[in-house]
Amino acid sequence: MPNTLIRGAQKLSPIVNSVAIVTNAVGTLVVLALVSIVNFDVIARGAFNQPFMGAVEIVQFSMVLIVFLQLPDVVRVNRLTRSDGFLLFLDLTYPKAALYLRRFIDSISGVFMVCVAFAIWPEFIEMYESDDFFGIPGVFVAPWWPIKLTIFLSACLCATLFLLKIILATAKTHPTKAALGEDV
Repeated sequence: MPNTLIRGAQKLSPIVNSVAIVTNAVGTLVVLALVSIVNFDVIARGAFNQPFMGAVEIVQFSMVLIVFLQLPDVVRVNRLTRSDGFLLFLDLTYPKAALYLRRFIDSISGVFMVCVAFAIWPEFIEMYESDDFFGIPGVFVAPWWPIKLTIFLSACLCATLFLLKIILATAKTHPTKAALGEDV
């Protein structure tokens, strides 16, 4: 790959990684808020026989936010659900082949995230321009567009992270014999 592309990716990578960490932190704050709401609902229900109206709707609304706010950091730290067993053993005998296979997997994952972003963008525009709300009127309502925007931005950030992984991938950044507890 051209050195200019690699240098640009090296400069962009810390910024993108920082954004992924921040979105993860925001997702964690949403989890904490959700725990507080559920605890409040349990106490209000048990102690005062007055459940918190809208708790179920807030949980449903928050779950999507949590997943898509934390997804970029999951991509950043290579914790997506997949089996790397084959790649670990391939890396021992054919490190170049393992590197190219990782790049291929990251390419497919990046393309998938771009497809998600392209699919959700028109939905975001439609929801932003309409008065379409999620929830039960009189109990809890929220506009749909923040969820759609979160999904779009998360998919874009994940696609960028996958692109950076492809550009900056080297055999040294992936598990080797040392990762398997063997002498190098």
